[in-house]
Amino acid sequence: MSISSSTNLRSSPISATLETRLEAVEHTRANNVSFEQTKEKIRKMLEKVELSVSAYDTSWVAMVPSPSSKSSPLFPQCLKWLLENQHEDGSWGLDDTHSHPSLKKDMLSSTLACILALKKWGTGERQISKGLQFIELHSASVTDETIQKPAGFGIIFPGMIEYARDLNLVIPLGSEVVDAMIQKRDMDLRSESVSRGREAYLVYVLEGTRKIQDWDLVGKYLRKNGSLFNSPATTAAAFTQFRNDGCLRYLSSLFQKFEAAVPTVYPFDQYARLSVIDTLESLGIDRDFKNEIRGVLDETYRCWLRGDEGICLDLATCALAFRLLLAHGYDVSYDPLKPFAEESGFSNTLEGYLKNTVSVLELFKAAQSYPHESALKEQCLWTKQYLEMELSNWPITSVQDKYLKREIEDALAFPHYASLERLDHRRKLLRGSCVENNTRVMKTSFCFSNVCSSDILKLAVEDFNFCQSIHGEEMKRLDRWIVENRLQELKFARQKLAYCYFSGAATLFSPELSDARISWAKGGVLTTVIDDFFDVGASKEEMENLIHLVEKWDLNCVPEYCSEQVKIIFSVLRDTILETGEKAFIYQGRTVTHHIVKIWLDLLKSMLREAEWSSEKPTPSLEDYMENAYVSFALGPIVLPATYLIGPPMLEETVGSPEYNQLYQLMSTMGRLLNDIQGFKRESAQGKLNAVSLHMIHDRDNRSKEDVIEWIKGLAERKRVELQKLVLEEKGSVVPRECKEAFLKMSKVLNLFYRKDDGFTSLDLMSVVKSVMYEPATLQDESLT
Repeated sequence: MSISSSTNLRSSPISATLETRLEAVEHTRANNVSFEQTKEKIRKMLEKVELSVSAYDTSWVAMVPSPSSKSSPLFPQCLKWLLENQHEDGSWGLDDTHSHPSLKKDMLSSTLACILALKKWGTGERQISKGLQFIELHSASVTDETIQKPAGFGIIFPGMIEYARDLNLVIPLGSEVVDAMIQKRDMDLRSESVSRGREAYLVYVLEGTRKIQDWDLVGKYLRKNGSLFNSPATTAAAFTQFRNDGCLRYLSSLFQKFEAAVPTVYPFDQYARLSVIDTLESLGIDRDFKNEIRGVLDETYRCWLRGDEGICLDLATCALAFRLLLAHGYDVSYDPLKPFAEESGFSNTLEGYLKNTVSVLELFKAAQSYPHESALKEQCLWTKQYLEMELSNWPITSVQDKYLKREIEDALAFPHYASLERLDHRRKLLRGSCVENNTRVMKTSFCFSNVCSSDILKLAVEDFNFCQSIHGEEMKRLDRWIVENRLQELKFARQKLAYCYFSGAATLFSPELSDARISWAKGGVLTTVIDDFFDVGASKEEMENLIHLVEKWDLNCVPEYCSEQVKIIFSVLRDTILETGEKAFIYQGRTVTHHIVKIWLDLLKSMLREAEWSSEKPTPSLEDYMENAYVSFALGPIVLPATYLIGPPMLEETVGSPEYNQLYQLMSTMGRLLNDIQGFKRESAQGKLNAVSLHMIHDRDNRSKEDVIEWIKGLAERKRVELQKLVLEEKGSVVPRECKEAFLKMSKVLNLFYRKDDGFTSLDLMSVVKSVMYEPATLQDESLT
């Protein structure tokens, strides 16, 4: 290609160069001051996520006596904070902007703990009186089973009531209620049930039991930072009882970070920042924060490699870190998650004993992200069953439960392998999942105080609609392209532009990937036309004429067409190949047109062979059929040229590598098998052979149709897993990760299209296409379920 042709392309209406497009995109967005300010806020969230302070934990730290004088507090600043931070209604806890009626038990627990701290040190009579009034006013909430219980409430709350008695303090709850709570607590503590999960739980709620005298038991859970479970309350109770130096070191370290009040868990920044990344990715706005995300993940990876307790001892953090690091190309081992391959491993943890659904959900997502590890397959199975059981018995007692329930429903209903990014983004936007409310409950409620959910949601909505407007303009140009090239005159051809463009826009959605999307969509339209041409629209002479023209590829002579149909098809095919080749030259710095011609020629020859099988009625071997069928499935002209337009350089050696060919073959074979399963009934009625019918013909075991279909489903699944493994593999890989992702994205499109029927030939998906392509996202709409 000459330099002049590249220059002409830059000014063409259908495509600008990558640099020009990016400049236009960034100029448009930069003009929106609010847009940029919101992004800056989010960058700060990634730098540092701040946890809300915990009145509950601060009160227990305030109760720690000084080693030099048991009559004075070791941390008087905590006591001062309690005196100054009581709410107007007499309670302590999260401020009004984060409180919710479902957190009433939490507020009662926090208030009682604060009262005990003040009473212990003989101060704050006015605050104590107001706090007792609050407890009396809301006493019914203590036994209301529809209100969410903080972790350990059944042990800790009656334990605090007993401590109040020791301090000669009467808690206005009524003797029957108090006696019943203490009796139930004592029965729980006397339980003969023995497990590591229960043992960890009893240590975790140490401030409520005050019964464990065995430091060897408690010390088993002491972390390197001197804490127990990173819990200030538990650690404060342990130091008060056992005077352990490690506990003292941890408590003292809190005030190098916090002035006078402590959070309910510390450190917790790993999970918090990873959660922000996960949220940004789940909404499709992570591309604006690539540098910040890379910095967080680099730090997380260093922690992962040295076995940092902040990651390895917290299930949710470990599973989330594994999933994100793996997705971003880090070399991570599954070893830290191996203990949870079976449910028994989970049950033996604190999270398992507490039935922490968030941890199970993270384990489920991690297992889906790397299914070729046999242990992870087991993990995926039991976590899926666990979550399904939770949903069937779900008592929604809080707004947090509502959002978690939605997130679980989405995770189960839209599996990772059949999940298109833009569809996921829209669904999460409209349902507000995992974003709208960041309040969580452990022993007490907490939130990420500097994570502004509304900022993230507003940015995501604006970005979604901005991208959608670009997609709309591209669709208009593609509509004109079809008319200008007379494709609508080919009456035998299905009109599938919407599906073809949707499959690219739902995965390659970023504005800067316009060239890849256009190529993807044109490839889809033309392969559909040519498939119908060879299937029902052409004579053998026309088929051979088209193949001859592509095989000859002589742009200097006047083509000889045997029919108007061939002229229309070859003309648009030639122009599209040349246009894609010119665009690719800009990205790759080399000519790749010859490769694109070969891709199309291979497809045409494979379709001719299928047409001959259909007309001459031979019965090919299954091996011959599959060797031809993965090419004739026609994904080559859609995906392969697009990989040149994604960005990274694709050397000729890369395109000719076994890895590149295997990516193509696995993707196409999986798609062909899924297509043949769904199209078996229709194609059998038309007298056509496919993988199902050939298996039945050549099967020596005389299996039933149903058994053959199940076997082929299993084979398609194995191909999908092999493809995912190859995409994730970094060692020895020569294909750029962004380009490998294109094959995986197409596999997700196929799994979505063929989940229930042959989606490409039905209208069921049209509503989904419209929602992503034409319906702007809003924060109020929850219609997409």
